[in-house]
Amino acid sequence: MYENCDLAPLVSIITPSYNAEKYIKKCLESVIHQTYQDLQIIIVDDGSEDSSKRICKEYADRDSR
Repeated sequence: MYENCDLAPLVSIITPSYNAEKYIKKCLESVIHQTYQDLQIIIVDDGSEDSSKRICKEYADRDSR
């Protein structure tokens, strides 16, 4: 499929996380366990007032994507 390229295309996953502490773990677990590994994971938090930011930081520390 990618005859002239040694690399598969990078796919960006953009996830909003504003006040999403009830859902963000399930969302991030789903993203990081995809079979396609060449992912760039972008989490957008616009000043959450819950623990969403802390949860996202924990996932960022565990997964370098």
